[in-house]
Amino acid sequence: MVFGPDITEQLARARADLRLGVPIVLAGSRPVLVMAAETLTPARLTGLLALGGEPVLAITSRRAETLKAHAYDGSFARVLLPHDAALRWVKSVADPADDLRNPMKGPLACARGGDATPHGLAIDLIKSARLLPAAVILDLTDAAQFAVQNGLTVIDLNAAKPILAARSPLHPVVNARLPMEVSEAGRLHIFRPDDGGEEHYAIEIGRPDRSKPVLARLHSACFTGDIMGSLKCDCGPQLHAAMAQMGSEGNGVLLYLNQEGRGIGLTNKMRAYSLQDQGFDTVEANHRLGFEDDERDFRLGSDVLKSMGFSSVRLLTNNPRKVEMMEASGVKVAERVPLKVGENRHNHAYLATKAAKSGHLL
Repeated sequence: MVFGPDITEQLARARADLRLGVPIVLAGSRPVLVMAAETLTPARLTGLLALGGEPVLAITSRRAETLKAHAYDGSFARVLLPHDAALRWVKSVADPADDLRNPMKGPLACARGGDATPHGLAIDLIKSARLLPAAVILDLTDAAQFAVQNGLTVIDLNAAKPILAARSPLHPVVNARLPMEVSEAGRLHIFRPDDGGEEHYAIEIGRPDRSKPVLARLHSACFTGDIMGSLKCDCGPQLHAAMAQMGSEGNGVLLYLNQEGRGIGLTNKMRAYSLQDQGFDTVEANHRLGFEDDERDFRLGSDVLKSMGFSSVRLLTNNPRKVEMMEASGVKVAERVPLKVGENRHNHAYLATKAAKSGHLL
């Protein structure tokens, strides 16, 4: 069908459905109904329980560790839903906001054995939708008919797995001259992925020689630091210092990647901030939410650089992981250029955690 959506487009549709609270169906050897715990409604939970079967709440092993639940499936756990489960119970398992006020959520019984492939893919898909990584899942006996009757998006499991595991190709859309305070010789490039996700930007200063290492920075979007001047991180000062150095040297490329909050999105980042206010450090907060320390994919930066004709960089960073991923992606890092700015009394502990737990060279 020429006009029908391919699997990449179907996944984009599924992300939108999950964000709206609409269930999807994962079709394969074990077809299942999937609902994002964060956007689940009382009516849909009641309808799910009325279908019978053994519904589960799939959560990541990071979240399971916090709840003392057994992650028999390795990277995630399948928590059995009580037959009288209320929405409040589901939300309390998925969301750590009330963990300290209501620490006793168990003991939680977890499923083990059998094919859990759909459950892992469901979590990956929900993560990519920037929602809390938790999914309410129920096996279906006649998935195709159920989907048609309820107008639900159907995703072929085998077709979706390689798409979700790979990063979407980025394509240049447009670039135009952009005079800036740091340099009047500025140009902004826009790159768009195939999967309907966020666009990414490259700010080119001057006319860098493609045959030499270019002064470059991979900067992840930080609304609070870059725009609001937040003192909880060093992102804003790093952004402006990197731009100023490029302007001073007369050329450079700043890659502005829309991977807010270390790749978990602004909403989840604010959830992490709320947990930090309860006394957890930045890594602990991410883990309690069900995320890894850092969910970003810095290979996006190397993709953009190579498409612009650069093969070697002088990388402005304190993060050795960026250097490693850049080299592994085929862009040579001729020099790591430190960028130590922005420390203050509000972010001192945050920076210390980045150094101790994430290996930043501060």
